Amino acid sequence: MQHNARDAGVVGLGDPWYDTVGSGWGEDETGGAPGPRRAHPPAAADVYAEVHGSAAFQEVRRRYRRFVFPAAALFLLWYLAYVVAATTAPGLMARPVVGALNVAMVAGLAQFATTFLLTWAYARHARLRRDRVALELRWVTQEMMRGHGR
Repeated sequence: MQHNARDAGVVGLGDPWYDTVGSGWGEDETGGAPGPRRAHPPAAADVYAEVHGSAAFQEVRRRYRRFVFPAAALFLLWYLAYVVAATTAPGLMARPVVGALNVAMVAGLAQFATTFLLTWAYARHARLRRDRVALELRWVTQEMMRGHGR
């Protein structure tokens, strides 16, 4: 059979892959599970509203806020203190610490160090306090979208 370039984007009903995406990649109409299946999976907005109201989701958000807001506030205060000191106390910032290294250079390098420290602390906090619960929520949400959960 000769292939026509104009027909490249057309998928016929006789194509065995036609309903693949809609049926879950080769699952039968019951989804491989015995018993009745929902006619239509729930809408994404309904699933989002249900998950957003769940205690597990609220706990993940609370843990996130309890770390991020204080850490961001402290870091911004530290940065603001550096900028204010650099503009209002040039004598202090020019004071030598070791050789040609002065207070401004040490404070500037400390800004970089605290950035890396904060990044490490955030990643550690996420790994230990939020990732597991968030992953469980993800699986629950996916099951709800397929119409198997609740």
